[in-house]
Amino acid sequence: MKKVSFVIPCYRSEHTLPAVVAEIDEKMKTMPQYQYDIFLVNDCSPDDTLGVIRNLCQGREYVKGIDFARNFGQHSALMAGLRYSDGDYVVCLDDDGQTPADEVDRLLDKLEEGYDAVYARYDHKQHSAFRNLGSKLNERMTRMMLGKPPELYISSYFAVKRFVVEDMVRYENSYPYVIGLVLRATGKIVNVPVNHREREIGSSGYTFKKLVALWFNGFTAFSVKPLRIATAIGGTSAGIGFLYGIYTILKRLVKPDVPMGFSSTMSAIVFFGGMIMLMLGLIGEYIGRIYISLNNSPQYVIREKMNLDQEC
Repeated sequence: MKKVSFVIPCYRSEHTLPAVVAEIDEKMKTMPQYQYDIFLVNDCSPDDTLGVIRNLCQGREYVKGIDFARNFGQHSALMAGLRYSDGDYVVCLDDDGQTPADEVDRLLDKLEEGYDAVYARYDHKQHSAFRNLGSKLNERMTRMMLGKPPELYISSYFAVKRFVVEDMVRYENSYPYVIGLVLRATGKIVNVPVNHREREIGSSGYTFKKLVALWFNGFTAFSVKPLRIATAIGGTSAGIGFLYGIYTILKRLVKPDVPMGFSSTMSAIVFFGGMIMLMLGLIGEYIGRIYISLNNSPQYVIREKMNLDQEC
């Protein structure tokens, strides 16, 4: 009998989490061919999410709780759940009820067919316009920087096989990016259509600042393409500057009475100065991440574990 581990990052979900767990229980009753357990990772939520997790763990050995000492982000919470999971299949979903747990059979069926990873695809997303825009930008970033196939839709509701999880948890540095880890492990990935529900309670925890930080983390953690793009831009700018210099000299020789343009000179200085600062900042970001990794900055710190005895 195969086992399915559900991993749910939790943040401000005291009112929605019990319904998500209940929905998983009801669905898995109709799928007796699988054993299952549930990992609830509290990302230092400011509400009573931790208390709800404690209550859900009482009397249910298959429900496991993990409490972070501070807020580390959704991807770190996913990594913690992945490390403690032991299922043949691991399913990751949201804590707000928008990702339908009662359609998990669609994802598992694709894994049974031989795919290594399955992502839910939503025909009609019920997120806000801001969140949908963020998803589109993230999709473009993963396609350009991480080599994601253009036809592959990435979402927070996905399932992977055990060997993919084992490869993902080998990544122990700070700033994990789950999508990049999945793409690094396998190319045998497929989408399945599922419904996306409206949020009944609360709002998304992703602010504009957090979304920008997530995108920046994605392409600096798993790709050197930004550095190559910076090199190409620098080479192009240098070439343009060289040609403009030749043009200026020839213009001076042909028309010595024409005064040199102060505005054009300042524009060139500001443009090239800005490009240099941008590229130095990008290089500094990479160096800073190397420095943080060398200092063994943790992905997460666990304050409390519930129904978990093994070390990880």
